[in-house]
Amino acid sequence: MADLRTEFVGVKSPNPFWLASAPPTDKEYNVRRAFEAGWGGVVWKTLGLDPHVVNVNGPRYGAVWGADRRLLGLNNIELITDRPLETNLREIKAVKRDWPDRAMIVSLMVPCDEESWKFILPLVEETGADAVELNFGCPHGMSERGMGSAVGQVPEYIEMVTRWCKANTRMPVFVKLTPNITDIRHPARAAKAGGADAVSLINTINSITSVNLDLFAPEPTIDGKGSHGGYCGPAVKPIALNMVGEIARDPETAGLPISGIGGITTWRDAAEFIALGAGSVQVCTAAMTYGFKVVQEMISGLNQWMDDKGHADMDAICGRAVPNISDWQYLNLNYVAKAKINQDLCISCGRCFAACEDTSHQAIAMNPGRVFEVKDDECVACNLCVNVCPVEGCITMEPMTPGETDPRTGKVVEKDYANWTTHPNNPMAKAAE
Repeated sequence: MADLRTEFVGVKSPNPFWLASAPPTDKEYNVRRAFEAGWGGVVWKTLGLDPHVVNVNGPRYGAVWGADRRLLGLNNIELITDRPLETNLREIKAVKRDWPDRAMIVSLMVPCDEESWKFILPLVEETGADAVELNFGCPHGMSERGMGSAVGQVPEYIEMVTRWCKANTRMPVFVKLTPNITDIRHPARAAKAGGADAVSLINTINSITSVNLDLFAPEPTIDGKGSHGGYCGPAVKPIALNMVGEIARDPETAGLPISGIGGITTWRDAAEFIALGAGSVQVCTAAMTYGFKVVQEMISGLNQWMDDKGHADMDAICGRAVPNISDWQYLNLNYVAKAKINQDLCISCGRCFAACEDTSHQAIAMNPGRVFEVKDDECVACNLCVNVCPVEGCITMEPMTPGETDPRTGKVVEKDYANWTTHPNNPMAKAAE
């Protein structure tokens, strides 16, 4: 079988699947059960120095569901751990002692002064933990106290605090980045400038998931009032993938190790993050939805896919997709594809026709007997029909053979697909040179 063993900035684990800093990693009982289920590591729920952290005693989560009641996203208003620091440190030490082969990362959030960081880092180091993760991402509660995303949104603060931590611990330092920012590259560059060993992203997205229309208050509602919280789950995955890819391909952060987070539910999700440069992946919502044993499906699925494709180990796939991320201006405008409908699979529902006729390019004809066919001379290859079709594989996008005439434009499809960056038809070719 493929070798899933992972070494991420010196931190070893039997597989790349780690539990993210969240309620599932708040105590020894949970973490031991997670390791027994097969998780390769955990990021312990964020520790702090404030003894007066108190979480709400009412609902802590808002939710967004799909039509089949499948959980698509969670909004949480929970703060960092409200358990005593001494208790957490004692439990971390005990778990790491009994599970030395698993990655033990400890998330930290303390006031933005050097003395606070100098105080807590040796305490964590004494537990035998493998690394620390600086929580610069939490968008609610703690950010109102000048921590979390209040730090993560200011690159100068990120660099400053990272330098403090690197100067005061032997452990690798991960910087957890907030997505609540215009350009994720700037905080990543600041983390690298401060000496960070790695970045982890994304943390949760600032959100209100719904409003109770009886109480006229955001959900979750606490005694008639609600608050913004942090959004996570499958719905945030596209945002996370983009931000991971932006850091991986940025010349100023190229080579900076990345721990990918954001909506990872299946082995395929994890493989996509790894292909975009993530050396490990962190999971939360999937475990909270399906339980710790969901990792077994992730492990077996990734193993089987890697075996089928001939990928021997993690290095064989990590970052493989990064060179294929391009700015729009360098996409090949001579590439032509057309939609094709497999009549054997078509159930004549008409979704493709309705979507194309009303909102796209009127490129699908409805013939007698509700037979739907693509009009090649009108198809612009937008693939909306593929995305609205309820039957997987019924509609596909078929590239035209180089040298064919595009029926829509009357032009011959270019033969040169590979060298579009310098192609004479590319209006940005000279600029690229």
